[in-house]
Amino acid sequence: MINVWRPGGPARLLAADAARAVVLFTLSVVVASVDPRQRTFQVSWPTVLVAAIGCAALVRRRSHPLGVLAVTTVCGVAFQLLGVRYSPLVASPVLVSVYTVAVRTDRRTAWTAAALSAAVLVTAATMSATGSWLEPDTVAMLAWTALPVAVGEGVRSRRAYVMAVEERAEHAERTREQEARQRVAAERVRIARELHDIVAHHIALINAQAGVAVHLVDQRPEQILTALEDIRDTSRSALDELRVTVGLLRQSDDPVAPRDPMPGLAQVPALLASFERAGLSVSHTRRGDAGALDPAVDLAAFRIVQESLTNVRKHAGADHARLSLRYHRERLTITVEDDGSAGPRRPHPGAGHGLIGMRERAAALGGRLHAGPRPEGGFVVTAELPLRPGRSRAGPARDQRDGHDDSRTACR
Repeated sequence: MINVWRPGGPARLLAADAARAVVLFTLSVVVASVDPRQRTFQVSWPTVLVAAIGCAALVRRRSHPLGVLAVTTVCGVAFQLLGVRYSPLVASPVLVSVYTVAVRTDRRTAWTAAALSAAVLVTAATMSATGSWLEPDTVAMLAWTALPVAVGEGVRSRRAYVMAVEERAEHAERTREQEARQRVAAERVRIARELHDIVAHHIALINAQAGVAVHLVDQRPEQILTALEDIRDTSRSALDELRVTVGLLRQSDDPVAPRDPMPGLAQVPALLASFERAGLSVSHTRRGDAGALDPAVDLAAFRIVQESLTNVRKHAGADHARLSLRYHRERLTITVEDDGSAGPRRPHPGAGHGLIGMRERAAALGGRLHAGPRPEGGFVVTAELPLRPGRSRAGPARDQRDGHDDSRTACR
């Protein structure tokens, strides 16, 4: 919005009002000094004084519109009593004052002030020796007073409309900025979730494979090369996925952009093979027709499977897990469960970011996720994802009940 209160603005307005007052004073004195009947020009000093007072008051019309109108109206009455023929130029201070009141006040105040001013001037005209109610000049006086009110109303309405448009534009600009910041924050959370899942999964596998390699040094040293190759392949896969994910942070005009597709359920066999090499056997069952999944659902499903199996290998100490994918008409159900460790095993400490990330992924698609211990032992993660994101939004409220899991859940 344009700020009218710039440095020097009030001084310029005051100078402009003073210049207008001088012009109106000159015109008023000239017209008041002309006698149309005798075609003579004679300056009357009382007329000059009254015109000077009325025009000088206009300098303060912006700060005191009603007070200036009262002064100019009194000067108009004085013109009537001095026998000056009341014309629009003689009444110009009154007309300017009425216009200012209409612009700077509300409609009711403007019309009330204009009506009172006109009533005073018409009464003075009828009481003077030069006028009556039927005089054309007296009747025209009412029109002269109403005209500046109508013009001022139009100007004030126009200014209010322009101000409202500017305020709406400013509000829209602020809203766009807020939405942009929210989108940036959401994208940062999404990328952070991706990085967490990638790093946690591959580091857990590398740790398990390194443990296998240490064991093979003493037991079967001829297989140590295979274990080291598994570590190499896992680290390379981690670097590739990190490159794709971090590539999302590039600008659109950067010379290098990621071209590799994001992982999905099609990579589940390779994922299970990597866990198999790390010592975790996973039995995989699938029911229903998979069909073509939405990319967001495909990625979220893969990450949930990846994180769940990583938690099994990292926290549960189990050697076997079960993965079930069930395709229903409107949703995909993912179940990952284990029977726990046969012996005592202290879980790794953690902040529970893995479970938080999985819940956020499911909730973002309108699904839900439950994670907790099984009654018969072990742990189970169950996620329900809509096949068509956006149609189902019933999941997030239920997910809130899953936030109070036991200490084992918090470690995941």
